[in-house]
Amino acid sequence: MKQEFAFLLTQTALLLTACLSLAAPQEKPNIVIIVADDLGWKDTGYHGGDIPTPNIDKLAEEGVRLENFHVAPLCSPTRAGLMTGRWPIRYGMGESVITPWRKWGLPTTENTIADMLGKAGYKTRAAVGKWHLGHYKKELLPLSRGFTSFYGHYNGAFDYFTHRREGELDWHRNEETCLDKGYSTDLIGREAAKIIAGSASNSPFFLYVPFNAPHDPMQAKETDLRKYKSIKNKNRRIYAAMVDSMDQAVGRILKALDEQGIKDNTFILFFSDNGGITRWADNGSWRGGKGTVYEGGIRTPAVVRWPGGIQAGRVENTLTGYIDIYPTLKAVASHSMADPNPIDGRNILGILQGKAKAAERDWFSYIAQGKPDQMALTAGDWKLVVAGKSVLDDDPPLELFHLKEDPAESNNLAAANPNKATAMLDRLRRHRRLKIKGIPDFREGKTEFVAPKDWKITR
Repeated sequence: MKQEFAFLLTQTALLLTACLSLAAPQEKPNIVIIVADDLGWKDTGYHGGDIPTPNIDKLAEEGVRLENFHVAPLCSPTRAGLMTGRWPIRYGMGESVITPWRKWGLPTTENTIADMLGKAGYKTRAAVGKWHLGHYKKELLPLSRGFTSFYGHYNGAFDYFTHRREGELDWHRNEETCLDKGYSTDLIGREAAKIIAGSASNSPFFLYVPFNAPHDPMQAKETDLRKYKSIKNKNRRIYAAMVDSMDQAVGRILKALDEQGIKDNTFILFFSDNGGITRWADNGSWRGGKGTVYEGGIRTPAVVRWPGGIQAGRVENTLTGYIDIYPTLKAVASHSMADPNPIDGRNILGILQGKAKAAERDWFSYIAQGKPDQMALTAGDWKLVVAGKSVLDDDPPLELFHLKEDPAESNNLAAANPNKATAMLDRLRRHRRLKIKGIPDFREGKTEFVAPKDWKITR
């Protein structure tokens, strides 16, 4: 009898422990990173744009606007720096995009945000949308880079309706071909919302949502196009509809967080991977656009919202950027394990919370796609740009701007400040020498390339 009683007590204790465990509050916040593709600075409502973006504006109103947030001039380099917290030039991802035929990708020696958050206790780590970090072998695909699920496409610049690139279907669930029909922006928003709706109540998740919108090809749904009949320029009209559609998808994500009751405990960051293409996007007063190291190419809309951890309604003008995301999320996740590689970015959580001020830093921008290197160094209010020649050439052309007095980068002060220009050029050259050898050109292999059937990667 005593043995039976003891057994019942033990079982009861185990049951109570299990119940308490199931009811235990979630300590770590959920994390959602949303990346727009080629969105112009002034193509958000909160920046005074003429394209309504009520959902992105809601994030800006309820969060912190990062008005000095910088990225790389192109898609793949920004995604690489976001994933690693390291300058992409260190590992061959800073030069250009990953083209369909390119036998290159984010090296497996690089630790990703998904790897790090997995060790921090995030069991669900989903990537939904455009990968663009390498696909020529399986070890470069999302499921091999720390993510537990993937839904979307490997390449950039694919068809929004047919989901094809180079004549083959590039739409996948995990590593299998997916035949889902519909406009890709809608599908990405719905899948992201579905993942949120299915999340466990006591387990944090990481959701990475890199949209392909509003990147070309210029394709939009008729229902969205009808809203912009008054825009005479055809590409601008289509672009506006594409931005509108993306904002709707962002709205689905925000609604899913509200319906799950997890808004307050979700850290959400929205930004664009580079500036807009000036033929149809509006980068405001910034000079240049995508593919340049001027502000129009590298300063993008960015907002952070975390009601449980960051006070709403602030505007932050500290220079921050894409390589800061990894160390900041590490702090958000309260993860203290050492990183396998040195991190270049900074933990800016204290800055986002208004509790810390940032020390001055050197911020580097670099691109080498189909033209001589372009590089820029921003240090405080000063910015040095070298374009038209490599910084390693003798006597490269120098443009020196004082951004506080000349945010449009229109007044070259290099001749009037030769010592400052030379000192900054020396630092640019040191950064340029980080570039590794053996990186294939983004055009290499194009002429003989044949896409794999349904972009099924088997090797």
